[in-house]
Amino acid sequence: MLDNLQLNDRSLTLSIAGGAAVDFDYFWLRDNARDPISFDSRSHQRELYTAGIDAAIRPVEAAVIDGGDSISITWPDMDNPVIYDGAFLRDFSDVSDTMALPKPAIWDKAALDHDALHLDYDAVIGGDDMDALLGGLARDGFVVLGNTPCSMASVDEVVKKIGYVRETIFGGLWEFEANEDMADSAFTPKELRPHTDGTYSHDAPGLQMLLCMEYDAIGGDSIMVDGLRIADEIRRNDPALFDAMTRIGVTGLYKGDGVMLRAQRPIFRLGNDGEIAQVTFNNYDRDTVRLNSADMAALYAGIRAFDNLANAPDYQWRYQLKPGEMLVFDNWRILHGRGAFQGRRKMAGAYVNREDYESRVRLSGLV
Repeated sequence: MLDNLQLNDRSLTLSIAGGAAVDFDYFWLRDNARDPISFDSRSHQRELYTAGIDAAIRPVEAAVIDGGDSISITWPDMDNPVIYDGAFLRDFSDVSDTMALPKPAIWDKAALDHDALHLDYDAVIGGDDMDALLGGLARDGFVVLGNTPCSMASVDEVVKKIGYVRETIFGGLWEFEANEDMADSAFTPKELRPHTDGTYSHDAPGLQMLLCMEYDAIGGDSIMVDGLRIADEIRRNDPALFDAMTRIGVTGLYKGDGVMLRAQRPIFRLGNDGEIAQVTFNNYDRDTVRLNSADMAALYAGIRAFDNLANAPDYQWRYQLKPGEMLVFDNWRILHGRGAFQGRRKMAGAYVNREDYESRVRLSGLV
């Protein structure tokens, strides 16, 4: 219910559902008109030439209509009044964060609900547990899919429920086992400390899938660590160090197999809201750089603090994947690793772009 509409010098105010008066800037209202001339409702694209609108534009007249469900505004540059739906005005009655996702539940080993992590592959592919998959990723940063057919096609099926396979230097869908000929620590049987992938990419993969195809070995347990939990610990105990870790860029490098890739971003990248948008850490792929003395000291202090927590048993979820179990995890939040092993351990996997994962979460109604 809209009422108490008033036209001021630079803005329109009105009450929404009996609440306090809300102020809408005239230029914002004109820029966001949803009439067919200004806006294409099929493509959701703005047709209006915003730069051509008078910066001091104000309505000729405005009124509450449809029993309080809408308002009508006549603008000096338009022949017909523009109708603004009450639901639209309500949605933007406050400063909005259009990038918002469901609030995560940061965890360490003790805080994690282990039972909630496990879902069934068929239920996810059939759609019954798709919201549980997306909800688990948004909440904890990872899930385990059981009863997964041991094939590349199974990985592809899960990817297609979210977006599409991302092509990288490793291909699209890929499988691997220990291979000393590859220039990457992931292809060895040695312990792989917790890290994020794609630190050498300007746009690191958003999600990663890892399916255990074959396991005839000793060791090789999978490791998950919540990067947000590490960030929370450092921010509370050493705010100055946390600030340095949001500011100092760390360069990732992949050099080998015919490519040399470099990208740079801080360990904790903040969004416009001041919250962490991305965690990036891979000491294996960190390039050699020289910084000024203060930043170099702060970077090394940050690496020590971060990596010591990431390798602390209380921060790690460790689990031995069996054939037919697939990890799906958020590579912008969760660090993954693997224990050392002896024997044969064959995995398949793929990446999904971050924006495709976020799109699927928004379309699911979780935000």
